[in-house]
Amino acid sequence: MAMIENLKYPIGVFVQPSKITDDLIEDWIHVLEVLPERLNDVVKDLSDEQLNTPYRPNGWTVRQLVHHLADSHHHSYTRFKWALTEKSPLIKPYDEKEWSEIFDAKSAPIQLSLDYLKALHSKLVYLLKGLSASDLKKTYLHPDHPNHPVSVAENIAKYAWHGSHHLAHIQALIHRKGW
Repeated sequence: MAMIENLKYPIGVFVQPSKITDDLIEDWIHVLEVLPERLNDVVKDLSDEQLNTPYRPNGWTVRQLVHHLADSHHHSYTRFKWALTEKSPLIKPYDEKEWSEIFDAKSAPIQLSLDYLKALHSKLVYLLKGLSASDLKKTYLHPDHPNHPVSVAENIAKYAWHGSHHLAHIQALIHRKGW
């Protein structure tokens, strides 16, 4: 069981820091800024067979992970915008497992999502670097946790972790397979 947990969470589960500092915000924004290039560097030379390899037993393929990152970070960008423009809006979640089963996640060229992530993260990072201290405190509500508003600052942390988490899935698979 421990091996599966290590495969699922190669960098550990997300833990929200009790105190969010300006330095942490800056570090997380940098992680988001470099994610598209880091991801591209890791997957650019993989064959279709390698892209269609699950990162763990019963897990998504590398291709599905790349498309999931684009889908998930698209949703995150929208959540940032809602939090910044509405008073603690209730967001609409999406079923990421079902999205990963749609044919495009299983078959589309990864370059589509790599290009999208590059553009999306350019916009996202530009937005995040311009936020004020009061912007960072703005929140949204997730229907799964309606009593815990998620601040913009917390969401930055979550998505910096999320990108690193899935990148580590791919890197660990490449290492295990000796690709």
